[in-house]
Amino acid sequence: MQAPNCCVQQNGEASSSLHQNGSTETENGENNTNKEVSPKITKSSDQDVVRLIGQHLRGLGLNQSADQLMEESGCRLDHPAASKFRCHVIEGEWAKAEADLNQLKPMLESPQAVAKMKFLLLEQKYLEYLEDGKVLDALHVLRQELSPLKMNTQRLHELSGFMMCGSGDELRKIACWDGKGSQSRQKLMDNLQGYLPPSVMLPPRRLHTLLCQALELQKDHCPFHNTKVDDDLDEVSLLIDHVCSPERFPCQTIQQLNDHCDEVWFCKFSNNGTKLATGSKDATVMIWDVDPETLELKHRRTLEGHSYGVSYLAWSPDDVHLIACGPDDCSELWIWNVETGDLRNKLSHSPEDSLTCCAWHKDGKKFITGGTRGQFYQCDIDGNVLDTWEGVRVQCLCYKKDGKTVLAGDTHHRIRGYNFEDLTDSNVIQEDHSVMSFTCSDNGRLLLLNVATQGVHLWDLQDRCLIRKYQGVTQGYYTIHSCFGGVNQDFIASGSEDNKVYIWHVRREQPIATLTGHSRTVNCVSWNPVYPQILASASDDYTVRIWGPAPRYRKRRKGSPVSTSQQ
Repeated sequence: MQAPNCCVQQNGEASSSLHQNGSTETENGENNTNKEVSPKITKSSDQDVVRLIGQHLRGLGLNQSADQLMEESGCRLDHPAASKFRCHVIEGEWAKAEADLNQLKPMLESPQAVAKMKFLLLEQKYLEYLEDGKVLDALHVLRQELSPLKMNTQRLHELSGFMMCGSGDELRKIACWDGKGSQSRQKLMDNLQGYLPPSVMLPPRRLHTLLCQALELQKDHCPFHNTKVDDDLDEVSLLIDHVCSPERFPCQTIQQLNDHCDEVWFCKFSNNGTKLATGSKDATVMIWDVDPETLELKHRRTLEGHSYGVSYLAWSPDDVHLIACGPDDCSELWIWNVETGDLRNKLSHSPEDSLTCCAWHKDGKKFITGGTRGQFYQCDIDGNVLDTWEGVRVQCLCYKKDGKTVLAGDTHHRIRGYNFEDLTDSNVIQEDHSVMSFTCSDNGRLLLLNVATQGVHLWDLQDRCLIRKYQGVTQGYYTIHSCFGGVNQDFIASGSEDNKVYIWHVRREQPIATLTGHSRTVNCVSWNPVYPQILASASDDYTVRIWGPAPRYRKRRKGSPVSTSQQ
């Protein structure tokens, strides 16, 4: 919290002299730093820097240093009227603070600003009276001062309801207020400063805000930034630019899963990041547990009995159930309980069906499924068909965030939206080549497509425009599943027919990393949504590779060597 600028600390003792954002008052009543002094610094940018430093010094309690800086530079931290206003607010002298508003009125940019600022002042005054038990004084403020402003009627009703509070603790809890004192008044002052032009009074903690913005910009420009960094500047160095080492990025094989005995067609991390499901041509689904400390995976169970192999998997929103779909000639769909390993249901609507893809509704009680033979169903979790859409040959499916519209990639090189409530459909995206698969970003805004002979394309669903074509990947007519991933989903990964995994920053068309190790086509990649340090890839070489950071950036299991790669 920024320290109140009303008094100065000299050698640990409180002084009675006032320090108001660059103003000091001597014993004879003269004001030192708010006197009209010709500035020694003429460039406006330099004056701004001096003011920022002065405000930061004052926030650290170094009032004397701030005063010396203002005096030597000839700059003024804040307008004298604004400094006086701040002091009266922090001291709770509400009558004087209201009078100060009249002096500030000509400097305000909005005609309504004075009334809004007065409302905030009177609200604080009202709450402090209530906390002190001065109910009649509080009632007078409410009726005679706040109500005549004719502003924010809803808030007035809330304030009047606080009259019923039986204690100060109850008032503070219900009003979400810190109580009478410097803390609540400082927050009030921060809100009031939002109405004052920066030429009159700097916004609160302005230097800290600028430094945070600079850090965010550097993180945006860092191609390998994949860690969660708080806004706390103590966690970073301000003396050097922010740069993430590529060794922290999931570029090294930290584990190789060899349990499947045929091509691995699909892999998907659970929504909570604690499990990985892999589907293979060997007709099995394997469930793996993720160790969040070592980033290693351990086999949990195998789900068997898929007659045609497993080419697609979808976790329910609560990660309890898993749907498994087969290739084009498969008319069956399996719903497994992952916790127990039991088959919840097996859906087979017609032997002529081809159920190759699916997606869960956000409520976890229903899902959609379809295939390239024209089947398109919405079913409940027990496998009962709720709705059908005839003649739609789909390659891939997903629900939009509204839960009403289904996006479907069909055999006509397009993505269409189907609304099952009002039975309407519309074209969303049109490509020039076959859409082999697609996935939607968590925010529902972006769509990532693997397009036959073209590669990976990024579309904006809201503006319905192609944003980027990512380079490097080899995409023919195999179904390859790409994904969003990393912190804030800033990255994109895709398998490739050249046996590699390609990773791009979402804003860069050229790959920032190319991962080698697989010996045949990489069919699917999945980025862990909770532990962004790890990425899984499934390949025709019968293996699943887990990619992670360099050994020195990950923990090792007790009794194990630093490297956990199994190659």
